[in-house]
Amino acid sequence: MDNQAEVREFLSSRRAKITPEQAGLPSGSRRRVPGLRRSEVAALADVSVEYYAKLERGNLAGVSPAVLEALARALQLDDAERAHLLNLAQTADGSDALTRPRRRTAQWKAHRSLQWVLDAVTAGPAFVRNGRMDLLASNELARAFYDDVYAAAGNQANLARFQFLDPASRRFYPDWEQAADVAVAILRTEAGRNPHDKDLHDLVGELSTRSDDFRTRWGAHNVRHHGTGTKRFHHHTVGDLTLAFEGLEMAAAPGLTLTIYTAEPGSPSEEGLRLLASWAATQNTASPAEQGAD
Repeated sequence: MDNQAEVREFLSSRRAKITPEQAGLPSGSRRRVPGLRRSEVAALADVSVEYYAKLERGNLAGVSPAVLEALARALQLDDAERAHLLNLAQTADGSDALTRPRRRTAQWKAHRSLQWVLDAVTAGPAFVRNGRMDLLASNELARAFYDDVYAAAGNQANLARFQFLDPASRRFYPDWEQAADVAVAILRTEAGRNPHDKDLHDLVGELSTRSDDFRTRWGAHNVRHHGTGTKRFHHHTVGDLTLAFEGLEMAAAPGLTLTIYTAEPGSPSEEGLRLLASWAATQNTASPAEQGAD
């Protein structure tokens, strides 16, 4: 992805989100742009207007960590946005060259011990995904939980493709708009962390071409860390489920996340998961990619 364009659009979009009042500045009566002016961001970051204008044109190469931190404070970036800015600066410097993929990444398969860990989780869906939102490995309950995702070959076991291109996602995610925001923010975060991923480029291109909902959200340049929370689902077999989740970064496989969903003890959703487990025992929901994993 074009680093300068990414930097330019990210910084300008963050600047537009901060009101003068939020920055402790007078609002004035003759503002022609939303958010802060470039001169105001420059003053807050203690750099010259000319230098900030250069940065917002996309020129982050050689920018010191101190200036990046000052920009993050001035633009009131959260942790995910700050990390994204640092990733963009690293790419601009070319310091990601040693880890830069030069071709499509080889298909990853779970080693046996990881699959044993997943299978040991029996009370909730457990799965491994990458930053492109590909489902790479899962336990039996996760395969039943994401039955709609696996059912359509066109989804290619990808949660983002399911979200935006499969009508079944509108039922599966009762809070569809929120789920769509999260999906795009995860992909945008991955684009900053791994900008040379050909498979990610292809996925973003496909979704941008085929989904107005995706294209609009992609242009917002929102990023986020997606580690814990609660979500609502509607499964076609067991109905409504409200599940808590924890996402754990895998130390042995950087860039991959192990996610486990669970329900509040004694809740209707816990009973729903038990029913789903019973249903899963009667189904053959293993994806072809997961069969024969070594």
